[in-house]
Amino acid sequence: MRIGILGAGTMADALGTQWLAAGHDIMVSGRNPVASAALAEKMTTAAQRPGAPAPGVARAGTWAEAAEYGEVVMVAVLEAGLHDVLRAAGPAMRGKPVIDVTNAVGPGAYDVTRSLAELIADSTGGQVVKAFNLCHVDVWRMTPPVFDGRPLAVPLCGDDERALATARTLVTDLGCTPVHGGGLDRAKLLEATAAFMIGLWITGADAQAVLPPLAGSGTHPTT
Repeated sequence: MRIGILGAGTMADALGTQWLAAGHDIMVSGRNPVASAALAEKMTTAAQRPGAPAPGVARAGTWAEAAEYGEVVMVAVLEAGLHDVLRAAGPAMRGKPVIDVTNAVGPGAYDVTRSLAELIADSTGGQVVKAFNLCHVDVWRMTPPVFDGRPLAVPLCGDDERALATARTLVTDLGCTPVHGGGLDRAKLLEATAAFMIGLWITGADAQAVLPPLAGSGTHPTT
């Protein structure tokens, strides 16, 4: 599929390169056209893997061009510049699957009353799915992200089944397992989880050890 990426930073690089290697075509966009073009070239080289099928095609464009190009659009920009980027992207995201990987960063930056994913949905008219926001960029560079024999699980929060199906495809292309996290109204919980867990990791705590495995988490309904 064609993936337009709003952003030309590390998340765009890591996820975009993996999807290129899986055969998808990518357009990255950023504030600096020269840097965006250099990133597209770097991703093309990195996606070429011995013995694997030929990767997709990477190119660079403006915010508006990337939003128009993608059958699905990923938003991977800093929260501080989000409004300006969405305004520059224009109306092309309306009705499209939109993957939001953003997190608010810095002390007090997280707003418990409204998720960035809902803001993006309201601003663009896109069918937004919150995903890929819980892990450091280095995790998304792993091929695949597997820990103690278990593929990484990626929660997805969204309302539109077509957008969710697209997100599930992109998750499995990374070698990860998609997990239904509820509707877009629950994206604020996913963003809050990121804010809390990142804080633990920064202090040196093993955030994964906070929760027990499923088998030790109590008795749960089967339906």
